[in-house]
Amino acid sequence: MIQVLQVTEIIISILLIIFIIIQNKNVTLNLSSMGWWMGDVVKRGSEKMLHNITIGLAALFILNSVLLFVVS
Repeated sequence: MIQVLQVTEIIISILLIIFIIIQNKNVTLNLSSMGWWMGDVVKRGSEKMLHNITIGLAALFILNSVLLFVVS
């Protein structure tokens, strides 16, 4: 059981790293453009799907880590 959880942890962590890296980071360091008037940023299409998959993988990673801790 522990070996299955360890392999799952490795697979989830690799997938999580990949999905975080391929996300588009349109963050600027221009502080003058970051006012209250900037408005909300809405994710659509594939960007939203990548965001949701990343959240799901992070939740699975945490759950798997807790299970690995409890079992070992």
